[in-house]
Amino acid sequence: MKLFKTLLLCTFALGNVFTAHANDGECQKHLQSYNQSIESNTNYQSDFNELVCRLVDASYQEKETLINSIVASENNKALLIIESLKSADLFYNKKNGDVVTRKKLENGKYQATSILSNEVLGEFKKRTLRKVGINNNLRRTINGLVAELQISSNDVSLRESAAAELLKSAEISALPLLEKALIKEENEKIKEILLTARALIYLQSDDQLARIEAIKFLDGSLYTETRNGLHAFLNRAKQENNGYAKVEVQLAQKTLDDINELMKLNGVLENVYFGVALGAVLLLAAIGLAITFGVMGVINMAHGEMIMLGAYTTFVIQQLMPNNIGLSLVVAVPAAFLVSGLVGVLIERSVIRHLYGRPLETLLATFGISLVLQQAVRSIFGPLNQDVQTPDWMAGTFTVNAGLELTFNRLYIIIFSLLVLAALAVVLKKTLFGLQMRAVTMNRPMASSMGIKTGWVDALTFGLGSGIAGIAGVALSQLTNVGPNLGQQYIIDSFMVVVFGGVGNLWGTLVGAMSLGIANKIFEPMAGAVLAKIIVLVAIILFIQKRPRGLFALKGRSVED
Repeated sequence: MKLFKTLLLCTFALGNVFTAHANDGECQKHLQSYNQSIESNTNYQSDFNELVCRLVDASYQEKETLINSIVASENNKALLIIESLKSADLFYNKKNGDVVTRKKLENGKYQATSILSNEVLGEFKKRTLRKVGINNNLRRTINGLVAELQISSNDVSLRESAAAELLKSAEISALPLLEKALIKEENEKIKEILLTARALIYLQSDDQLARIEAIKFLDGSLYTETRNGLHAFLNRAKQENNGYAKVEVQLAQKTLDDINELMKLNGVLENVYFGVALGAVLLLAAIGLAITFGVMGVINMAHGEMIMLGAYTTFVIQQLMPNNIGLSLVVAVPAAFLVSGLVGVLIERSVIRHLYGRPLETLLATFGISLVLQQAVRSIFGPLNQDVQTPDWMAGTFTVNAGLELTFNRLYIIIFSLLVLAALAVVLKKTLFGLQMRAVTMNRPMASSMGIKTGWVDALTFGLGSGIAGIAGVALSQLTNVGPNLGQQYIIDSFMVVVFGGVGNLWGTLVGAMSLGIANKIFEPMAGAVLAKIIVLVAIILFIQKRPRGLFALKGRSVED
């Protein structure tokens, strides 16, 4: 019996040996050299992989030493490993000790990836992978080390992000790290952030001279943290027996007041930018109306629906090209022009051409068409708004200064609207169609007698105006959700732009659109969105009383009549 137990134990031990050998992983290979060096009493130079592997079985005290050594190694993977520890996302395989990250799969298992080699090691059950644990003391140590690794990274964006985090916290304990980073930093923007963070830390100092120098440095700094730091300083100064001199309190208050004045100026500049962007949208919406209303004399209440059709065309193109959003937006521009333009030609040939010279009937007919188009869109796409994605190259903001960031999508729309205006001006001035359209505008009977087919010129002109409205829909899809009522939000503003700028005049349309856009955004912060529109409307009505033909009146025989 004893012999049987002995044989059984030996068999089990040999099985464990073979199993362990079969399951040898990366960490076992790295640690083997370390163990052999200990047994032979030889010096062994610890490498990065061995340091990471020893985290599995180390005590908390040993882990602190290992973590510091990992950071000191300056290995490219050091930040990834420290951040994984911080977020509790570092695990090890209980069978062979491999250090891994994991991702949960749909089948309930986890996919393990080696932290050292980035090799996918396969699928494992949850109990096979155990977390590399840390305690609160280690967590505090890791927080500081993560900041140190980020602020010394070769990646400029990562260093800037780390500097911004230091600015937000402005903790006295971070001062040595700041000083060390400032010595090495060459990027001017990051250096400015670090210097601001250091000044905010000195603002909490017990040294009066250091506080005064910090306040002087912060003068003109537009970071939100600067204003918060000065507010906190002034609040502390109001407390009794705080030791703050009157001169530094007055200096801090003056600095804060100066910064607030600069922020107000930035607010005005931001409103002007938003106003120009709104003007660009109104310009795109009103250019087409300037042609159909200003040139042809047709009051087209369905013009807003041409904008809507362009926006929905953008949505459809994105659904057809889901993996290439940027290219889909480029494709949507000519597609929206064609769709809205063809619908415009169809409306002109079927309805409008029978109503020339009867503006009231034209208004009612196009209003009915607008209702039909809205209901058609509701039937096809549903009544809910559709979300059109913004390409990566249009997303984000660009920084003018620390207190002013402007969005890229509005900048692109401003440039795009000016390009469309320039292209339309070339078409009207340099092409045969433009010449014929101007001839029909100036004197229709004379143009007809010269052999110009005025009916088709009217149809193509109406199609051109509708097509440009479709392009406006593409731009609007990047600013707001696409819905059946999208065009109705801009039709009244478009008419105001055309009348204010001068009926049928492209230059007047540009000036009118930008004036109305900027005026709306300037008045909105003071009076609210609704009251701002009312103020602008009243101003236009008063202006039209003095200049009925607008800023730039179109000249010609038909206009004079």
